Amino acid sequence: MPTTENKRAFSEIETAEYIGMSRSFLRQSRMEGNRTNRTPAPPFIKIGRAVRYLKEDLDNWLNSFSRLEHLGQDPHGADHV
Repeated sequence: MPTTENKRAFSEIETAEYIGMSRSFLRQSRMEGNRTNRTPAPPFIKIGRAVRYLKEDLDNWLNSFSRLEHLGQDPHGADHV
């Protein structure tokens, strides 16, 4: 049985664990789409009725967020005054 390290497509449960977000976040973001002032949804695919998330898409989605050293830091690089 493949582990998450060598799987290409993840279930909702595996995805929630992999990205550190809740299953309810994944469900809600799929149903409502991207909304202002909300974390954007990771891309997903449907295979019949099954929802799957591709590991490559999840890695790209995670990499799209700014890395911060502290909460007072501007996500675009400047520190707040």
